[in-house]
Amino acid sequence: MSTTPRPAVVDDPALSSAVGWYADSTPLPAASAPLRGDISADVCILGGGYTGLSAALELATRGFKGVVLEAERTGWGASGRNGGQALVGYGCDLSVLERELGTADAHKAFALSVEGLELLRRRIAAHGIDCDWQSGHASVAVRRRQLPALQEEAARMQRLGVPVQWWDQSALRAQVASPRYHGGLFDPLSGHLHPLAFALGLARAAREAGVVIHEHSAVTLLQREPQPVMRTAQGSVRARHAVIAGNAWLRGIAPELEARIMPVGTYVGATPPLGAARANALIRNGMAVADVNWALDYFRLSADHRLLFGGRASYSARPPLRLRASMTQRMHTVFPQLRDVSLDDAWGGFIDITRNRAPHWGRLTPDIWFAQGFSGHGVAAAGLAGLLIAEAIAGQSGRIEVFERIQHRPFPGGRLLRMPLLVAAMSWYKLRDALW
Repeated sequence: MSTTPRPAVVDDPALSSAVGWYADSTPLPAASAPLRGDISADVCILGGGYTGLSAALELATRGFKGVVLEAERTGWGASGRNGGQALVGYGCDLSVLERELGTADAHKAFALSVEGLELLRRRIAAHGIDCDWQSGHASVAVRRRQLPALQEEAARMQRLGVPVQWWDQSALRAQVASPRYHGGLFDPLSGHLHPLAFALGLARAAREAGVVIHEHSAVTLLQREPQPVMRTAQGSVRARHAVIAGNAWLRGIAPELEARIMPVGTYVGATPPLGAARANALIRNGMAVADVNWALDYFRLSADHRLLFGGRASYSARPPLRLRASMTQRMHTVFPQLRDVSLDDAWGGFIDITRNRAPHWGRLTPDIWFAQGFSGHGVAAAGLAGLLIAEAIAGQSGRIEVFERIQHRPFPGGRLLRMPLLVAAMSWYKLRDALW
């Protein structure tokens, strides 16, 4: 794991302002040329994040000519902004999958999430991606009433073969120097990384495998023909297969997909470097941590000994007022010993959630595939989704078909009312976190 920040190679204010400290601490390659003119490919992929890059990389190894169209820069969306926590499982509880799929297939889907983490680690090693991978993650209880459900989750994961450990309050405090938590579930398979560095590493690996990536090439129209066509302002790609991996940024490309996800703002801040001793005293084993509130806090240490602290979810199109100040206050609640420290950078972006928080993966037509609805668990799961889509395009669709059976209902209210309705619902859950 790197011990010093990586200087920026290319000054890109648009990307830097979007992803904050992440862009300041990893080399940024020069932008790829926008698409110009009409071309053809075996596969055209909308979106240069984890899902699209994973699918493109896997397809290239199988001999497919792939083109990726990214509206901004590679990693500009959730893939380059997120909290960096790569987790076993999905955004929903296992019980949701069991209700949708039955016990046997739900357990198969869960096992695939473990494979997604193995895939992530394998790609980091195979392609020499310098993204500060660190193993270990703890889910922690803010209130005593949360302990039984978390202990039940630990037992369930152990039955499924994940070597999690249950930590009582004493064991947890030996690793996390916070008075806030009452116990936790430690998962040694999950972990954390530098999300933008990982996205850029995937893009480099895809290019080396023969994938063509066009940045600043927003798709304005998807023509659903026997050979789909994706059009941009300056060109088009006709392909045998198309992949939609835009997540929260579809903007009318596929209305039936957009209706089944909700963009939710999430935010991350970085302290100044704390020094090795002070940083390691906060989280002694270097793991990532997240509480189990509905509106959760999550945090981890960077390679240069900053505390990266996330949360403050926003269920509207606007970021919270006084973002850095409010996140600093939350950080002080978790770590009172940092009262003399403020977050000196904060950034955010949209993730996409589904109504049941289960992943929404499948196909629109026999030739158009999609993956969305990662619901806050996309770092590992998005790479898995790209792999399963690539398998299906290559003629082996059996594994993604498990996810196609999950039913996803549209959010109520349509374009105009769905956000206000969600804001009202989430306000109730936040109040429940505070009162019970």
